[in-house]
Amino acid sequence: MSLIPRIFGDRRSSSMFDPFSMDVFDPFRELGFPGSNSRETSAFANTRIDWKETPEAHVFKADLPGLKKEEVKVEIEDDRVLQISGERNVEKEDKNDTWHRVERSSGKFMRRFRLPENAKMEQIKASMGNGVLTVTLPKEEIKKPEVKSIEITG
Repeated sequence: MSLIPRIFGDRRSSSMFDPFSMDVFDPFRELGFPGSNSRETSAFANTRIDWKETPEAHVFKADLPGLKKEEVKVEIEDDRVLQISGERNVEKEDKNDTWHRVERSSGKFMRRFRLPENAKMEQIKASMGNGVLTVTLPKEEIKKPEVKSIEITG
Protein backbone atom coordinates (compact mmCIF):
# COMPACT_ATOMS: atom_id res chain seq x y z
CA MET A 1 0.00 0.00 0.00
CA SER A 2 1.33 3.37 -0.96
CA LEU A 3 0.62 6.65 0.75
CA ILE A 4 1.41 8.55 -2.46
CA PRO A 5 -1.37 8.75 -5.06
CA ARG A 6 -0.59 7.17 -8.38
CA ILE A 7 -0.94 10.23 -10.61
CA PHE A 8 2.44 9.96 -12.27
CA GLY A 9 3.58 7.19 -14.56
CA ASP A 10 0.40 5.11 -14.76
CA ARG A 11 -1.23 6.30 -17.95
CA ARG A 12 -4.27 4.08 -17.49
CA SER A 13 -5.15 5.18 -13.96
CA SER A 14 -7.48 8.01 -13.14
CA SER A 15 -5.68 11.25 -12.51
CA MET A 16 -6.56 14.44 -10.75
CA PHE A 17 -5.22 16.16 -13.88
CA ASP A 18 -7.59 14.32 -16.25
CA PRO A 19 -10.25 16.88 -17.29
CA PHE A 20 -12.72 14.15 -18.26
CA SER A 21 -12.59 12.18 -15.04
CA MET A 22 -14.98 13.18 -12.29
CA ASP A 23 -13.25 11.00 -9.69
CA VAL A 24 -12.07 12.85 -6.63
CA PHE A 25 -8.81 11.78 -5.00
CA ASP A 26 -9.38 10.71 -1.42
CA PRO A 27 -6.05 10.09 0.35
CA PHE A 28 -7.81 8.31 3.22
CA ARG A 29 -9.79 5.82 1.10
CA GLU A 30 -6.94 3.30 0.74
CA LEU A 31 -5.99 3.63 4.40
CA GLY A 32 -9.46 2.63 5.54
CA PHE A 33 -10.10 5.47 7.97
CA PRO A 34 -13.66 5.47 9.30
CA GLY A 35 -15.90 8.03 7.68
CA SER A 36 -13.78 8.53 4.55
CA ASN A 37 -15.40 5.68 2.64
CA SER A 38 -16.81 2.57 4.22
CA ARG A 39 -15.86 -0.83 2.85
CA GLU A 40 -19.34 -1.12 1.40
CA THR A 41 -19.20 2.05 -0.68
CA SER A 42 -15.55 1.77 -1.68
CA ALA A 43 -15.46 -1.90 -2.56
CA PHE A 44 -15.47 -1.14 -6.26
CA ALA A 45 -13.67 2.20 -5.99
CA ASN A 46 -10.91 0.65 -8.07
CA THR A 47 -13.27 -0.42 -10.87
CA ARG A 48 -11.13 -0.09 -13.97
CA ILE A 49 -12.66 1.69 -16.95
CA ASP A 50 -10.91 2.31 -20.26
CA TRP A 51 -12.01 5.22 -22.46
CA LYS A 52 -10.86 5.31 -26.03
CA GLU A 53 -11.82 7.61 -28.85
CA THR A 54 -12.08 6.23 -32.36
CA PRO A 55 -12.85 8.29 -35.47
CA GLU A 56 -16.51 7.25 -35.10
CA ALA A 57 -17.18 7.07 -31.35
CA HIS A 58 -16.15 7.30 -27.71
CA VAL A 59 -15.96 3.78 -26.25
CA PHE A 60 -15.89 2.96 -22.54
CA LYS A 61 -15.06 -0.55 -21.30
CA ALA A 62 -15.48 -1.51 -17.65
CA ASP A 63 -14.31 -4.72 -16.02
CA LEU A 64 -17.21 -5.91 -13.85
CA PRO A 65 -16.56 -9.60 -13.20
CA GLY A 66 -19.39 -11.53 -11.61
CA LEU A 67 -22.02 -8.82 -12.17
CA LYS A 68 -25.18 -9.29 -14.20
CA LYS A 69 -26.48 -6.52 -16.44
CA GLU A 70 -29.41 -6.07 -14.03
CA GLU A 71 -26.90 -5.06 -11.30
CA VAL A 72 -25.34 -2.26 -13.41
CA LYS A 73 -26.73 1.20 -14.32
CA VAL A 74 -25.57 3.45 -17.15
CA GLU A 75 -26.97 6.98 -16.97
CA ILE A 76 -26.43 10.34 -18.66
CA GLU A 77 -26.97 13.48 -16.62
CA ASP A 78 -28.14 16.77 -18.13
CA ASP A 79 -24.73 18.36 -18.02
CA ARG A 80 -23.07 15.73 -20.28
CA VAL A 81 -21.90 13.42 -17.52
CA LEU A 82 -21.79 9.66 -18.05
CA GLN A 83 -22.38 7.74 -14.82
CA ILE A 84 -21.69 4.02 -14.50
CA SER A 85 -22.76 2.45 -11.21
CA GLY A 86 -23.74 -0.87 -9.72
CA GLU A 87 -23.70 -3.18 -6.76
CA ARG A 88 -22.45 -6.67 -5.98
CA ASN A 89 -24.28 -8.25 -3.07
CA VAL A 90 -22.55 -10.18 -0.31
CA GLU A 91 -22.95 -13.95 -0.53
CA LYS A 92 -25.30 -15.37 2.06
CA GLU A 93 -23.37 -16.82 4.96
CA ASP A 94 -24.28 -20.21 6.29
CA LYS A 95 -23.74 -20.58 10.03
CA ASN A 96 -21.95 -23.91 9.39
CA ASP A 97 -19.43 -22.42 6.94
CA THR A 98 -15.89 -21.58 7.99
CA TRP A 99 -14.33 -18.83 5.91
CA HIS A 100 -10.55 -18.93 5.63
CA ARG A 101 -10.12 -15.94 3.34
CA VAL A 102 -12.42 -13.33 1.79
CA GLU A 103 -10.85 -11.35 -1.08
CA ARG A 104 -13.74 -10.88 -3.47
CA SER A 105 -15.21 -7.47 -2.86
CA SER A 106 -18.86 -6.63 -2.59
CA GLY A 107 -20.72 -3.37 -2.31
CA LYS A 108 -21.47 -0.37 -4.50
CA PHE A 109 -19.42 1.46 -7.09
CA MET A 110 -19.89 4.60 -9.15
CA ARG A 111 -17.69 6.24 -11.78
CA ARG A 112 -18.46 9.50 -13.57
CA PHE A 113 -17.00 11.03 -16.74
CA ARG A 114 -17.62 14.45 -18.26
CA LEU A 115 -18.27 13.92 -21.96
CA PRO A 116 -16.92 16.11 -24.76
CA GLU A 117 -19.15 18.26 -26.94
CA ASN A 118 -18.90 15.93 -29.95
CA ALA A 119 -20.68 12.98 -28.27
CA LYS A 120 -24.16 12.18 -29.64
CA MET A 121 -25.96 11.84 -26.32
CA GLU A 122 -29.20 10.51 -27.79
CA GLN A 123 -27.47 7.54 -29.52
CA ILE A 124 -25.67 5.97 -26.55
CA LYS A 125 -25.57 2.16 -26.50
CA ALA A 126 -24.48 -0.21 -23.74
CA SER A 127 -23.87 -3.95 -23.79
CA MET A 128 -22.45 -6.46 -21.35
CA GLY A 129 -20.74 -9.77 -21.95
CA ASN A 130 -18.21 -11.93 -20.11
CA GLY A 131 -17.99 -9.45 -17.23
CA VAL A 132 -17.16 -6.47 -19.47
CA LEU A 133 -19.53 -3.51 -19.88
CA THR A 134 -19.11 -1.64 -23.18
CA VAL A 135 -20.67 1.82 -23.57
CA THR A 136 -20.51 3.41 -27.03
CA LEU A 137 -21.28 7.05 -27.78
CA PRO A 138 -21.16 7.92 -31.49
CA LYS A 139 -19.44 11.19 -32.36
CA GLU A 140 -20.86 14.02 -34.38
CA GLU A 141 -18.70 16.20 -36.52
CA ILE A 142 -18.34 19.62 -34.99
CA LYS A 143 -18.74 22.16 -37.74
CA LYS A 144 -15.88 24.56 -37.96
CA PRO A 145 -16.87 28.19 -38.33
CA GLU A 146 -16.73 29.44 -41.87
CA VAL A 147 -13.92 31.90 -42.36
CA LYS A 148 -14.36 34.61 -44.95
CA SER A 149 -11.40 36.71 -45.98
CA ILE A 150 -11.92 40.45 -46.13
CA GLU A 151 -9.91 42.47 -48.60
CA ILE A 152 -8.02 45.31 -47.03
CA THR A 153 -8.09 48.57 -49.01
CA GLY A 154 -6.11 51.64 -48.74
